Amino acid sequence: MASERFALPDGIHTVAMGVGDLNGILRGKRIPAEQWPRVCDSGAALSIALFAIDMTSDVWETPFVSMENGYPDMHIVPAGPVHAVPWEEGCAFCFGRAVGMDHQPVPIDPRGALETQIARAEAMGYEISVGAELEFYLLDPETQQPVDVGNQVYGLGRAAELEHVIGPIRRQLPGVGIPIEQSNPEYAPGQVEVNIRYGPVLEAADRVIAFRSFVKEIAAKHGYLATFMSKPFATESGSGFHTHYSAWRDGANKFAGADGHLSQLGLSFLAGMQERMAETALAAATTPNAYRRRRPFTFCPVNNSWGVDNRTVGLRVIEGAPDAIRVEKRDGSADCNPYFLMACDIAAGLDGIEGGLAPRHHTAGNGYEFPEAEPIPVDLETALRLARESEFLTGVLGEDRLELLVGQAERELEFMDGQVTRVETDRYLRNF
Repeated sequence: MASERFALPDGIHTVAMGVGDLNGILRGKRIPAEQWPRVCDSGAALSIALFAIDMTSDVWETPFVSMENGYPDMHIVPAGPVHAVPWEEGCAFCFGRAVGMDHQPVPIDPRGALETQIARAEAMGYEISVGAELEFYLLDPETQQPVDVGNQVYGLGRAAELEHVIGPIRRQLPGVGIPIEQSNPEYAPGQVEVNIRYGPVLEAADRVIAFRSFVKEIAAKHGYLATFMSKPFATESGSGFHTHYSAWRDGANKFAGADGHLSQLGLSFLAGMQERMAETALAAATTPNAYRRRRPFTFCPVNNSWGVDNRTVGLRVIEGAPDAIRVEKRDGSADCNPYFLMACDIAAGLDGIEGGLAPRHHTAGNGYEFPEAEPIPVDLETALRLARESEFLTGVLGEDRLELLVGQAERELEFMDGQVTRVETDRYLRNF
């Protein structure tokens, strides 16, 4: 029985089970322990609209979910394992997966797009591994401003000041299945980076979904508002989501060349990602705000150049020990959906392997001043146009998922275009 596979630890009275929505936000239900065996066997029902709402939980008419079909139910069932939550006594967490009332996968579940590419990689003989670096801000909940001042990137003094909240994040998240490698203050007051250890790609994406939710929970318990918003402050660093890719077979990293450099296979994977970097921008940055981060000389790429150990490019090769050789893609925003981002990157990389592609636009210098490289979108309008035109993106995400992602982005643009901001009134009101 499923309830035996997902047995609860001792002392648990509540199980939180959730899935990642359209934006990679963890949503689900809290279940009394006495109801858990039933849920394990038959699932927990909730509206399929979970996959068709924006980040504010607003819903709109879509081809798959609408007033016309009555916003029907689906079930979430345990995907496991079950972990006791270290920061909430008596509570356990279980990552779920969505199934329709017919027990089949839900066509608009973002996780399904990534599962398709995992199966493709396996058919080619590879297990894709991904490590995730995520940046976020810790803010005062009332002022929504950083509590500290000044840029102390990598500063151990600043790290010690934040240890009362970052320490529990590092120490407690492994207890819920999220292995943490390290943390450091980032390039702005209140900004932090935490690195999640690499692992199989589906686990890696699930971990990102859970990580963002759990960081917010732990931060709140220590009096902070944690935000993964891409660009919360105009004059400070944006928050990125860097993904580190490698491909494994029989326990060996196939991106590792015999000489300690990136292998030909790894170069072809890089070339595939490079080829699709512009047209898949919507999967890496989904809101108008996310594109405010894409500016020259900000450590966020604006083109598809690549280089070895170079933080000015879009694709950074990291060399060294065989198990550490990998390709880092640097354009993702901290608030994007990891299923969509990784599905597009892996699909493009596998295309590169199948086609024997060779990367272009290598630079050992400043990638921002490399005119040969092809630009990637730095505004949402361009990203939307390229997404609408992309047969590749339609093939990877599927028409229904892409329609939801595009529809949300168009709604966000319309909403933002309808605002009169405080900056505008401060600049114009008294002068005209």
